[in-house]
Amino acid sequence: MSRLRGVLIGSALGLLAAGCASFPEQPPPAGWSAAQQLTPQAGPVPELPGELPKGPGQGQQPGQPPSSVPPPQGCKDFNPAVVGTCLNPISGVALTDVNQSTGAVTALATERATGRLLKVTKDVDPVEVAKFDVDAAADGGLTGLALSPTYPEDQLVYVYVTTATDNRVLRLAPGDVPKPVLTGIPKGPTGNRGVLAHDRTGALLVATGNAGNPAAAADPNSLAGKVLRIDGTGQPAPGNPTAGSRAVASGLRSPGGLCVSGDGSKTWVTDAGASADLLYRVEPGKALGDPAWSWPERPGVAGCASFSNLVMVAASATPGLLNLPMNPDGSFTGKPEPSLADQDGFGRLGPLVMLDDTTALAGTVNKNAGGSPISSDDRVVIIVRDAGSVGGKD
Repeated sequence: MSRLRGVLIGSALGLLAAGCASFPEQPPPAGWSAAQQLTPQAGPVPELPGELPKGPGQGQQPGQPPSSVPPPQGCKDFNPAVVGTCLNPISGVALTDVNQSTGAVTALATERATGRLLKVTKDVDPVEVAKFDVDAAADGGLTGLALSPTYPEDQLVYVYVTTATDNRVLRLAPGDVPKPVLTGIPKGPTGNRGVLAHDRTGALLVATGNAGNPAAAADPNSLAGKVLRIDGTGQPAPGNPTAGSRAVASGLRSPGGLCVSGDGSKTWVTDAGASADLLYRVEPGKALGDPAWSWPERPGVAGCASFSNLVMVAASATPGLLNLPMNPDGSFTGKPEPSLADQDGFGRLGPLVMLDDTTALAGTVNKNAGGSPISSDDRVVIIVRDAGSVGGKD
């Protein structure tokens, strides 16, 4: 068990350290004010309380609570994998801190319909960091969250929101009002969902919906239905396929997840297509043609995580995860293998963020229509998988 605990903490610390070691710094926006840094302090690796959920090959599904853990009591959840409780359906998650003295994990979470950005720590009431004025009709609202690649230094947070007039990317600095980064992304009766991620160069990736207009997704002059790659000011990032263009891929309808592999070689986006749920591999400069995988049964594909030997996809309409075993070149070796689909799992999952090759952070959406919430839902949870497994089954 100590190995798994070390993996979790090592993942968390590694993620935070990567922000200050691997990416170029971006200048802070005007009006930025300093805040207390969340960089973990030096010290021994702490032990987390209780038993962490085991992954495949270790006797339990990844993220599955041990049988000895009692059921939640109100907002108190005894599963050590649970970081935050009693939220509304969660649309974005991000790890921000691991306390070296106590082992407590702190994360940020966004709620699609309320527009709230919250700081969550286990056994501590959620703290509202900001609340955005959003139009949550249909699939819009506060749907995307990403930290700055230099978050330990600048504390900058990026969000994707639907306003009364458009969809847009905003940047939030400590003690400051949200600042627009990219505005004018088309808004429509559907197709307003958007998600965020950073690539290994530090550029911000933005997956946008088609605003209910498939023609816009194919229009190179429209920001709708695209995977965009921008810098911290919203301009096209250096190295984009077409000079002066933010778009690196086109053809999306309503994206739910955007993920980059740890080595930066693979980028994936999930999408609610017209007739099936889809997973695309993003190839800069190319339209999103044939999907890498499709689900005609529509499990509600949401967040994704690109591990070294599988792509993990969250399912927001059915309980659990969908794990696609993968070759090093990105080709899949078999059909999706479900995990966390039984009553001992976390239910329906929305956002999903890889921390390292054995751990991920996720948010639940059990309070959405058709879900079966428990007293501590919705929750931010840690999922630990066995590095030697290629799927979600024992």
